[in-house]
Amino acid sequence: MFEQFIGTKPVEERHRIDTAALEKFLGFRIAQLEQFKGGQSNPTYRLTAADGKRYVLRRKPPGKLLPSAHAVDREYRVIKALHPTGFPVAKPHVLCEDDSVIGTAFYVMDYVEGRVLWDQALPGMSQAERAAIWEEQNRVIALLHSTDFEKAGLHDFGKPGSYIARQVSRWTKQYQASETQKIEAMDQLISWLPHNIPAGDETSIVHGDFRLDNTIFHPSEPRILAVLDWELSTLGHPLADFSYHCMAWHVAPGKYRGIGGLDFAALGIPSEQAYVRRYCERTQRGAIDPSTWDYYMAYNLFRMAAILQGIAKRVLDGTAASTHAAESGARAPLLAELGWQQVEKILRRAA
Repeated sequence: MFEQFIGTKPVEERHRIDTAALEKFLGFRIAQLEQFKGGQSNPTYRLTAADGKRYVLRRKPPGKLLPSAHAVDREYRVIKALHPTGFPVAKPHVLCEDDSVIGTAFYVMDYVEGRVLWDQALPGMSQAERAAIWEEQNRVIALLHSTDFEKAGLHDFGKPGSYIARQVSRWTKQYQASETQKIEAMDQLISWLPHNIPAGDETSIVHGDFRLDNTIFHPSEPRILAVLDWELSTLGHPLADFSYHCMAWHVAPGKYRGIGGLDFAALGIPSEQAYVRRYCERTQRGAIDPSTWDYYMAYNLFRMAAILQGIAKRVLDGTAASTHAAESGARAPLLAELGWQQVEKILRRAA
C-alpha cells in the first residue's frame, strides 16, 4: 500500500540536477544522486559523496508555484534553529537561494539512517512496540510545543496571535487558487470557520505536518532520530498542530493514513482520548473542551483538503513532484466532507 513512497528511484527527467554545478557549489564530488519516492511537494534527493558520506537535498520544484508554497528557506531556518537545542532533526549544512546553481532554491542536511514507518497501524509489531512508537510521537510533539522559540532565535518565524484566522484565510486563498472542481463541504467550511474560532490564543513552534511518516525512528529502538518536512512550520497555536497529528483517529484506514475504527486495545495503540490526555499532561495543559477540539479537527481537515487540492492542481499543471500525486489530490473532497462532519458535531452540541 505504501511501497510507492518507500526508498529511492532514479532521478526523474523533470527533476534532473546539473551535478557538476552542484559539486562546484558544495565543494565535493558526488558519487551517486538518487531521488526519494516520497515528497509530494519538494523533490528530495539522497547524495552520496565520493568519500561515502550521505546527505539529503531538498529543493523547490521547477515550474509555476503557488505564492508562499515550497518554502525550503523556512525549512532550513527552523532545522538550523532546533538542531542545537537537542530536538531531533537532521544536522543542516547549507541553504542555496541562488536559482542559477541547479534551477531552484535548495538546502542540504545529513542523511539520517533509520526507519520511516508509513502505516500508522504498525503491522507486524507487538502491542508493546506499537504503544512505544505512539508514546514517542507524543513525547516529541509535546517537546516541540514546549521549546522556547525565542531562545531558539525564532521570535520572528511567524506573526504572534490570530494564527487560526490567518491560516483559514491563507488556505482559503490557496484552495481557491487551485480549485479544479466544486466541493460543497469546502465552501461550507470556508464560510463557517472564520466566524467560530475558539477563544484563547497561544504561540509555539508548530510543525504543520507532524505525522508518523515525517519522522525517522532508530533502526531498532522506539526513538525518533529526526523529524522531517518542515515546509509548513511557523509560530502558531499548538492545539492546531497537535489536532492535525490526531486526524489519524478520524480517517479510516486506506483513506489518507487513517486508523479510524481499528481495535486500538487489541493493537496496543492508544485511543484518541488517552493520547490527548497524555499530551496535556506533558505540556501541563488542562482538559480540552470537546467543541474546541472538534473545531481544530475541522480546521485541519479543511486545511488538508486545501493542500490536497493544491496537489491536484499541480498534477493538471504537470509540476507535481510525486508520480502518485493524482491519487493524493483526489482525496480532497473526502477530507472536506469529514471536516464538515466535525462542524455538524459542534452544531448538534450547541442546539
